Amino acid sequence: MLGFLQGFSYGLFLTCLPWLLVGLINPRLAVPFEPPGRLQVILRYALIVPFISMLLWLTSLWGGFGPTLTGWLAGLVAIPVALPLERRLRGWFARRRDKRRQATLAAEAARRRAQQQRDAHEANLAELDPSHPPADADDLVLALCRAKQRLIDARRPDLAVQADRVYSRYCHVLGVLGSRFDSGELAFARARELVIEVCRGVVDTLDAMASRARGVANVDGDFVRRRLSREGRQLGTQERAALVRRLELIEETEKGLRELAARNEAALTVLDDTAVSLARIETGRPQATVSTDQALEALRHFASRADRYERGRS
Repeated sequence: MLGFLQGFSYGLFLTCLPWLLVGLINPRLAVPFEPPGRLQVILRYALIVPFISMLLWLTSLWGGFGPTLTGWLAGLVAIPVALPLERRLRGWFARRRDKRRQATLAAEAARRRAQQQRDAHEANLAELDPSHPPADADDLVLALCRAKQRLIDARRPDLAVQADRVYSRYCHVLGVLGSRFDSGELAFARARELVIEVCRGVVDTLDAMASRARGVANVDGDFVRRRLSREGRQLGTQERAALVRRLELIEETEKGLRELAARNEAALTVLDDTAVSLARIETGRPQATVSTDQALEALRHFASRADRYERGRS
């Protein structure tokens, strides 16, 4: 075994120079990387492979056996045999990564469509038309209309529906606030100011979402994924790298949009909490002269004695 390793190290070391020259002329023949480069050739055949052969040679010295012919031959054919195997292995890993990425993007697209349907259902109560704002629209509602229009122009109607949801919450909270407080009260003015500030923050977030979405509005992710899946092996190195970079840009943008959308969801939750809390406030005078429990008890007592009235009449 030690003689085989010694011969293998000799044969492997002797093939480094020829493969280095071949790789400098045509890197694709000497390295399994995509895209191939001469720097990779130099690192592989001037440093890595000679180091491996030297390590094998030093390991086999202590046994005192000479190199074998089988080891020599195995070392000479090691690189030609290893290159196709390494290319296949790297291709398998690359296809596996692509499948995982496509599955992730498909799941995200399905989640986004489901969220869009839920948002559309929720926004049916009050939908903004950017071209025809409500007649009684204030500055905040007009800003929501402009933000929604920018998201529509960026080809993201699934995000534009958030403007409708904010508008619905805004009208609902102001309606509940008006039913619980007089417009001249200090509490009414303070609460209305806080609600408007929260909604203005949401408008700023919607504007940021529109700016990010506009950056990748012209990038067709489905087209890129179809080309990579159907023509991946036929594409050139530079073209494939450019397509992969487009997908990375889309993924980075979608991640940022999800973070901004989550911030808006937190603001909507605060508005819902405010509406519920305001609805619990009892500011009006009670209409009943007795409590509900007392009235129920009296009514039960009357119902239990109703048959006596019938016997009395007979």
